[in-house]
Amino acid sequence: MPAQLPPPAGELLAACQLLPLIRELHERLREAVVAACEQAAVEELAQVDREGAEDTLYAVDRVGEEELLSFFAGLDRRSPIVLVAEGLSGGGQVVLPAGCAAEEALWRVIVDPIDGTRGLMYQKRSAWILTGVAPNWGPHTDLQDIELAVQTEIPLVKQHLCDTLWAIKGQGARAERLNRLTGERYAIPLRPSTASTIKHGFATVVRFFPGAREWLAALDDELARAVLGPLPSGRAVCFEDQYISSGGQLYELAVGHDRFVADLRPLMAPLLARRGQGPLVCSHPYDLCTELIAREAGVIVTDAQGGPLQARLSVEGDVAWVGYANPALRAGLEHPLQQALARLLA
Repeated sequence: MPAQLPPPAGELLAACQLLPLIRELHERLREAVVAACEQAAVEELAQVDREGAEDTLYAVDRVGEEELLSFFAGLDRRSPIVLVAEGLSGGGQVVLPAGCAAEEALWRVIVDPIDGTRGLMYQKRSAWILTGVAPNWGPHTDLQDIELAVQTEIPLVKQHLCDTLWAIKGQGARAERLNRLTGERYAIPLRPSTASTIKHGFATVVRFFPGAREWLAALDDELARAVLGPLPSGRAVCFEDQYISSGGQLYELAVGHDRFVADLRPLMAPLLARRGQGPLVCSHPYDLCTELIAREAGVIVTDAQGGPLQARLSVEGDVAWVGYANPALRAGLEHPLQQALARLLA
């Protein structure tokens, strides 16, 4: 059956009316990608499909793209959307159904069919399907305009439990766990950590890829010393989790596993330029299109300077972000982080 949006009610559909459609899309994407992982060898899934403008796309990414386009191909002409996703022709944006103009679209829907490709294709860790839906305010529609966000876990082949999280702006966040063996679904709580310190908890400065690790690791150590004092010999007083998925990191904050995450890779560009090196692979708007869920769950998500996280809903642009599990952690970490950054970038 082709995907159908409900008929318009007034100028815009309520975000809650779109939730079943987006969840259906995620179910189909998850099933298609898990099936591909079950049927293909790791070497096949890990083959480079093509080099995109912003990132490398692997063979497993193609599965998600094909299912995404198939799902939206049958949209009702009364409810056009602007679909934004990496890999789409036309600069990562297409208006659906075909023949409609962008100005007619009711919504901008930004999707990352597989966030965390690298971990999934080697069957190391779950990936996530990410979708954010915002009223179509034109090319300048922003992350802050998103009214509905859904993220769905793509489990490892050997994993039978997987989660879906969603939020409607101003209405809080919810989550559900699926048992793939029995089909049972049940609600799970979203409870960010209430700890006031990163001591004995997970706190991460992102450095997934080579290129600026020495600076980011030094900043991480400086921050730890600033907030925890002298580090004791032979003791691990806090830990990190280099989860190669921005959506996955937001999930870890929302469910209480992580206390602090700082992805500052875009800020390293001037340092890299000084030694003749190009910018790093960084997070893009589609990687962070579900940050509304974390915020609605109580996580504090900011830009690198502590302001609201803003970025146009496009496939272009590098986005730095910081997540604190609660206000007490922000109060203890934000100023030392800004000081360490200022010294690093001076």
